[in-house]
Amino acid sequence: MLKSRPMNNLSQLDSQPRSATDTSAITALCKAAGDPLRMQVLKVLQQNAYGVLELCQVFDIRQPAMSHHLKILANSGLVATRREGTTIFYRRNESHPDIDLQPLQQTLFHTIDEAALDPGLRTRLETINRERSAASVAFFNHNAARFEENQDLIASWTDYGDSVESFLDSSLVNSQSALEIGPGYGQFLRKLSECFNFVTALDNSAEMLERCRARSESQKLENITFKLGDTILAESENISSDCISLNMVLHHVPTPASVISDCSRLLNPKGVLLITDLCAHDQEWVQKACGDLWLGFEPQELTRWATNAGLVQGNSLYLAQRNGFRIQLRQFLKS
Repeated sequence: MLKSRPMNNLSQLDSQPRSATDTSAITALCKAAGDPLRMQVLKVLQQNAYGVLELCQVFDIRQPAMSHHLKILANSGLVATRREGTTIFYRRNESHPDIDLQPLQQTLFHTIDEAALDPGLRTRLETINRERSAASVAFFNHNAARFEENQDLIASWTDYGDSVESFLDSSLVNSQSALEIGPGYGQFLRKLSECFNFVTALDNSAEMLERCRARSESQKLENITFKLGDTILAESENISSDCISLNMVLHHVPTPASVISDCSRLLNPKGVLLITDLCAHDQEWVQKACGDLWLGFEPQELTRWATNAGLVQGNSLYLAQRNGFRIQLRQFLKS
């Protein structure tokens, strides 16, 4: 009787199902993330996008060296790029182009996110974000009188306001309190005033807030409190709400993901976050003419930020404008 010989280890390996992923791609990903500085870059890009010069400022290194590290991260699929005007911004690539590498990448990002950020890097990041915010506030303080004129260049409230108000009607669960962040001239405040017992209008531009207040007083809206500040102030004053509105605001703020995270903490249980904003576009003129920091957002970006903040995606509506812009109305719920 013939005895079968045991298969050697090499034969066993050869008999296993082969992955479509080349081991060189795995090596490239691990090598890209294995450098201490590149690991910190991935941590910095956790919730926001930055340009190469901003990252040079954060890490205090010269541009050629930073560009070299970013190229390695991009070639490995760990970061993605997007041009905003004349600046290329880098952000983490949450969906690796090689689907077989996605589990490895997700594990890597999760581990990085659990690590602490160096205090020095955090301080420099905060400086950059303050500079971005200050530039946005300065624009609106200087252009408060032209707000509606500038807004009409992209999307007039009359073009999409009815849809936003219908979104609100379909979202109402509790109607005690509402918070509108960046209310502009207060076009949405009349509807919020009708639907909620107490409404807070929050804006970090004193000029815009004063014009909003004047308009609301002329409409005799008596249940609105006006606050000068941002979501950090709202948290410090515990302005919790059943509904929060971000109407054409996120493309003006330096850290959109952080604002969504702040809103999640400010929402009461069963509260709703309503976001109205532009879909991603390439019309660079809006940055100078309208003070936009970001050229809109991909819908999946907003979904990812909201999901990371503990919110659940609800209804969505997309509206095409005559000038080529698309508006996304998004509903996110807190359990």
